[in-house]
Amino acid sequence: MNPELARAEELIRSVPDYPEPGILFRDITPLLADAEALRVTTQALIEPFLGTFDVVAGVEARGFILAGAAAIAAGVGFVPIRKAGKLPRPAASVDYSLEYGTATIEMHDDLPAGTRILLIDDVLATGGTLAAGRHIIDRLGYSVAGISVLFEIEGLGGRELIGDLHTVFRSA
Repeated sequence: MNPELARAEELIRSVPDYPEPGILFRDITPLLADAEALRVTTQALIEPFLGTFDVVAGVEARGFILAGAAAIAAGVGFVPIRKAGKLPRPAASVDYSLEYGTATIEMHDDLPAGTRILLIDDVLATGGTLAAGRHIIDRLGYSVAGISVLFEIEGLGGRELIGDLHTVFRSA
């Protein structure tokens, strides 16, 4: 790993028992506050996919931040995948399971059919959120050009559920 990425990884904090007892939360806010760390991680998120996508989609909430930065870096647009009830006119919704509950995401259908989307989120744990994101993109007639995450927590089954994806950082 290059020194700039290694330094960026050191900025990710582990917060035990948040938001529920037994969950180890990965706090990326120190990384986001550091301009150079944000730049190198954004580049690392999109690099394997450059030239293969038309827009970047991010899953609410922290995925928005990374996907927005990635869209700007790649010179493409950004599409939000929101929590239920946050869009004025959802076109599709998907229910999914989290480590500590269930949730629903929604997405508009404003893009041309076949649009190639790079799906980005902050952390891959069990994979439920990204699987739901991929499902909603497919349901709307778009194409998933790739999936990229900042941080993968290995051993929770996420990679097995999602399959091929790109991760910048990994932790057991």
